[in-house]
Amino acid sequence: MEFWSNFWSVIWTFFWAFAFIAYLFALFAIIGDLFRDRALNGWWKALWIVFLLFVPFVTALVYLVARGDGMAERGQREASEAKRATDDYIRAVAAVSSADEVAKAKTLLDAGTISPDEFAQLKSRALA
Repeated sequence: MEFWSNFWSVIWTFFWAFAFIAYLFALFAIIGDLFRDRALNGWWKALWIVFLLFVPFVTALVYLVARGDGMAERGQREASEAKRATDDYIRAVAAVSSADEVAKAKTLLDAGTISPDEFAQLKSRALA
């Protein structure tokens, strides 16, 4: 109970927990970037991983300084490719052809829901 009674011990524990979690985030970002980088040779990737295992803090700092700009570029490129793929998928799913629009309007006309004038407007709008 003495540990929890000392306020600064608790603060110090939270600080080191934060530092450790921040290091883990950086470590996972580095490993992800290593495997994402197509220009880096497999042996260089293995060497970085070995150094990350045996000299983790120094290697992480060196990697972030030496290859930080490349990490940002690769992350940005991956995000833009994901956005482009999502946009293409949405366009493919949401795209309705003009023939579909005219067919829907014809169905409404045959059902008596719309008048021939409204059908003509819908048809001209779909074909425009």
